Amino acid sequence: MDPIDGITIKKDSSFAMLLAAQKRGWDISYMEQKDLFTIDDIPMANMRSLQVEENPKQWFTLSDSHIEELASLDILLMRKDPPFDLEYIYTTYILEHAERLGTLVVNSPAALRNVNEKFFITHFPECIAPTQVSRNMNTLLDFIERHESTIIKPLDGMGGHSIFRVSGSDPNTKVILETITKNETSYVMAQKYLPEISAGDKRILMINGAPVPYALARIPADGEVRGNLARGGSGIGIELSERDRWICNQVGPRLRELGLYFVGLDVIGDYLTEINVTSPTCIRELDSLYNIDISTQLLDELEKHKQAQ
Repeated sequence: MDPIDGITIKKDSSFAMLLAAQKRGWDISYMEQKDLFTIDDIPMANMRSLQVEENPKQWFTLSDSHIEELASLDILLMRKDPPFDLEYIYTTYILEHAERLGTLVVNSPAALRNVNEKFFITHFPECIAPTQVSRNMNTLLDFIERHESTIIKPLDGMGGHSIFRVSGSDPNTKVILETITKNETSYVMAQKYLPEISAGDKRILMINGAPVPYALARIPADGEVRGNLARGGSGIGIELSERDRWICNQVGPRLRELGLYFVGLDVIGDYLTEINVTSPTCIRELDSLYNIDISTQLLDELEKHKQAQ
């Protein structure tokens, strides 16, 4: 995961998972990317034993580091936030060796590489609003002209970073496209703007392909088009609609097939907009709103899968 001393425990999903693992008596080893390495084909790590507590002033205790094989772990949770860069990809190579040797890696390293959180929605065309992926200025401008109000975003962003709402009549549209495509050298996604964003960008958590029955609707702040909590959005809990459940039923089997045990779907109105596989969040908010324990549900699934191996 990212450095544990920098998290905010009241909203950190990785911390929720750590609390649940500790509660069931599991031994927890903590690693950052810099701690992983290989010797020939054996994945290794500088590990530190970790204890956690629900204390905003002192929420963790780490032991001194010790070197062990990653395959000594039964289950390994990959909870490193993007950016999804080459270093992230190299890390999945190391984790794939651990998977080969019998460790259950969550989510699957190969799936983390293959499932782009923006682009993967195009595998479910019946679930999405009009969408285009391109880096060609004229192609993007044609899409914007057809749909007028359009959302443009990079394929490698997170937390609402570099998301723009543009229109054909906006004199800044070409400048925005030049900037976000890096002068037509980087692919971006264009999506028809959905005014239903005013009711919230719904985060639906999926555990082994099945949805948690409640979503966190992240409502944009005044003057914003982004509902991300990191961009000032506010979250309210809602029950899944019939359409939400239908979308989950379309996506869920594919997630199970790929070894994507914990995933966050983003839905605006009736449309799937993103499939978050790296480090989806909102566990703590939903647990608090509905008195549920999503992390325990996840660990139950992982334990069953591990025992069945």
